[in-house]
Amino acid sequence: MTKYTYTGAWPVAPTPFHDDGTLDLDGMRRALDCIVDQGADGICILANFSEQFLLSDAERETLTRLCLEHAGGRVPMIVTISHFATPIVVERARLAKALGARAVMMMAPYHGALLKGTPEQTFEQFQRVGEVGIPIMIQDAPLSGVDLSVPLLVRMAREIEMVKMFKIESIGAATKLRRLITEGGEAIECPFDGEEGITMLADLDAGAKGTMCSAMVTEHIRAVVTDHLKGDRQAALAGYQRLLPAVNHENRQCGFRAAKAAMVEGKVFKSEFCRHPIPPLSPETRAELIDHLRPLDPIAMKWGL
Repeated sequence: MTKYTYTGAWPVAPTPFHDDGTLDLDGMRRALDCIVDQGADGICILANFSEQFLLSDAERETLTRLCLEHAGGRVPMIVTISHFATPIVVERARLAKALGARAVMMMAPYHGALLKGTPEQTFEQFQRVGEVGIPIMIQDAPLSGVDLSVPLLVRMAREIEMVKMFKIESIGAATKLRRLITEGGEAIECPFDGEEGITMLADLDAGAKGTMCSAMVTEHIRAVVTDHLKGDRQAALAGYQRLLPAVNHENRQCGFRAAKAAMVEGKVFKSEFCRHPIPPLSPETRAELIDHLRPLDPIAMKWGL
């Protein structure tokens, strides 16, 4: 069984649109190039911060093909494949594998507030994807409304060979990560956190080896993880405290619109458009975000200047 030791910062790539709401495919290529230049250890596409819930199936396939081809092996790529229907998830996994993705990421099966897979159905869906033969990152996210208990996660890690990575972004992520690592032992190969890195220091202290952040300040997020992994917690603490105002504003006020605003500032792509019913950032919220980002001098805000 292959062991995986992925660490560092694995940002979610934003999905650029033109002002008329159509996909900006050149902007997508430029966003990937910018993230590579940020020093990302890997890139995730079609995740919630990629606005996956606003994309058609045909657009998902277009973006999957474009992103994996354009990345060209420069960094490992994770493709998000979440869906309530197991056959659809399996087909998405097959496509990702065929196109050279390093792994897939998926939430537990859910649809809306009330259609949720049971623990056994969740296990079975991950098991079916595991049969495709591509590594899986389990995304434990509040958005699904599904409680992925530590015993269930440990069972999947031990009984489904392709379950390799864990993105824990539920409430109390550090406590859950610590318990998952303790109870799962060697079966927990790549524990990560999410939520833009807002709880990153506590999660690293709990044993996380990486974080799936946004693409707003990837290079700074990565520096915190790197410092912590090499044992320099004071440097990690200082870096985290420096980042926290911007990351907090992103997490609590902007969501996925923050990375788009930063990249438009840096002329990575042209439009911050988000499809209805997502509203644009208010001018005040956007201005506050940029004020938080300027002292950090992020690559995203100067890449295309």
